[in-house]
Amino acid sequence: MTQSEFSQKLQANSTFPAISVTDLHGKSHTLGQPAEGTDWQLVIIYRGKHCPICTKFLNKLGKQKNKLVDAGVDVIAVSADSKAQLEAHLDDLSLDFTICYGLNEDDMKKLGLYISDPRSPEETDHPFAEPATFVVERDGRIRIVDISNAPFSRPDIDILVEGLQFVRKPDNDYPVRGTHQ
Repeated sequence: MTQSEFSQKLQANSTFPAISVTDLHGKSHTLGQPAEGTDWQLVIIYRGKHCPICTKFLNKLGKQKNKLVDAGVDVIAVSADSKAQLEAHLDDLSLDFTICYGLNEDDMKKLGLYISDPRSPEETDHPFAEPATFVVERDGRIRIVDISNAPFSRPDIDILVEGLQFVRKPDNDYPVRGTHQ
């Protein structure tokens, strides 16, 4: 089976799929819909508690959150972990953006994510999404898409934040990239 037989990669400037996820307070969030006071959303898909690279990435992102919000960009992260796994992961996380759990396989496929099986029961107990980064505008249009099949291949947070700060300045009139047909 080829990758295209089980998932389609999302394209820049296309519409982000409506996918609902739940935070630890039981509140439902629709990925790609920015929180009040922002008009874009940075959607981070991470592998889960079992991934130390994801923990490091999320903590680094947490340090940049205020710069993103100042640029009008909301931040949300989600994995396929269970509620209990996310609760346990919080011991290793230092962040103040929305983090959710329970991303299911159908939604992973809608997002065009690479999906992996655990290497052992000690790693985790379910298939999980490999990392992805999406920046979605208020109208649901995908501004930036980065989908990886490995935990160590993802955008550098500092460069991503600087880039979003640049793109968000109206005088820069920066278009959606990667749309040549």
